[in-house]
Amino acid sequence: MPYKIAGIDVHKRMLTVAVADVEIEGEYAFERMRFDASPASLRARAAWLLDQQVEEVVMESTAQYWKPVGGALERDWQPLCAKREGARSRSGTSPLAQAQSNRARRGRKNDFADTERLVKRLAANELILSFVPDVEQRLWRTLTRTKYPLRCNRVQLQNRLEALREEAHLKLSSLVSDLLGASARRMLQALADGATEPQALAVLADHRLRARPDQLTDALGVCRELSPVYRRRVKMALEDLNRIDQQIQQLDQEIAELLRSYQDPVRRLAEVPGLGVDSAQPIIDEVGATAATFPTAGDLASWVGACPGDNQSAGVSHGHRSPKGNRQLRRLLNQAANAAVKYKGSIFQILYRRYVPRMGHHQTIGIIAHRLCRLIWKLLHQGVRYEERGPAVSQRSSRTRAARMIRELRSLGYQIAPPTTVPASPA
Repeated sequence: MPYKIAGIDVHKRMLTVAVADVEIEGEYAFERMRFDASPASLRARAAWLLDQQVEEVVMESTAQYWKPVGGALERDWQPLCAKREGARSRSGTSPLAQAQSNRARRGRKNDFADTERLVKRLAANELILSFVPDVEQRLWRTLTRTKYPLRCNRVQLQNRLEALREEAHLKLSSLVSDLLGASARRMLQALADGATEPQALAVLADHRLRARPDQLTDALGVCRELSPVYRRRVKMALEDLNRIDQQIQQLDQEIAELLRSYQDPVRRLAEVPGLGVDSAQPIIDEVGATAATFPTAGDLASWVGACPGDNQSAGVSHGHRSPKGNRQLRRLLNQAANAAVKYKGSIFQILYRRYVPRMGHHQTIGIIAHRLCRLIWKLLHQGVRYEERGPAVSQRSSRTRAARMIRELRSLGYQIAPPTTVPASPA
């Protein structure tokens, strides 16, 4: 029975498609077509694939150009192909191949050759396929990945505002710990609106601020002769800051609304030291509410890139650099690991103190991130809750290590008695 596979080489303005029956013996006979990347042409391509009775479509992950092509396949081709009479288990699937796994030799590259190579390597199981989530999860990802650059812009804006204050001789940063807090914002807003009296600006500070009014008056004394240029720049920075905060708040509300039916996984992840709601939501957006795509915790760690690599040749190891993985989730795990090791009494703090003397901070954080990644898979995939066992684990490991040392010393001929615990005297 024929089983046809189509390969698609994606470009910005055009597509090359090659179809071949992979069930025949010998060389594949390809049928080639070229399409535009316009919506009408994408619909015509889906109809042509149905006429050719294509069971499976593989395409290359070329920048962002594959996304409209994949969306057209999901909408116009996949449902009809999967419901067709005689459809197989993989009928209607459209795997996405990493471009690196479909590279050609230098000087042996053209569009149709790349397309045919996709079909051949998919049939030979030689392609590295990417994880493409469903439509709902892709919508989650769009929101969370939009939120991260906004936060980066906020940090950059904060640094520029601090540099502007130093340039204008406004020494607030030495007195106010949070430069974007309520007190600092009120004073800066009044300064941008034209206030010229330092005492009036100092009164706007919160009463819980540690800085005394006379210190604030001295730090803001330059406002009497401040140039209007600096006032306008401070006002522009505050307006940009308020706009970014509103956008982040709106994204938070939209993400919470989309994940309303997945409150339990978010709550289970937020209980882990180093994580929280702001971290749990992006994790679910990247791996799914149950991490069903990854059969084991090791598969998830490998996909994220939170595990050691293996580069060996002729029995010689040439490095264990971690593989490239999901950049968003890897960055989040490193940040969570740095926060988890500061959580007093947690198992992560114990592991950090154990490894950091001989491995250093960066490698130890990598180990903690790997542990967090495996823990995330267990919480999502098995639906269990996190239970902190840090101090108990420390005591049990100490007893195990003491018993092992006693056995080793006895094997050397020493007379060693196990330590006896002395009960504490009542107070």
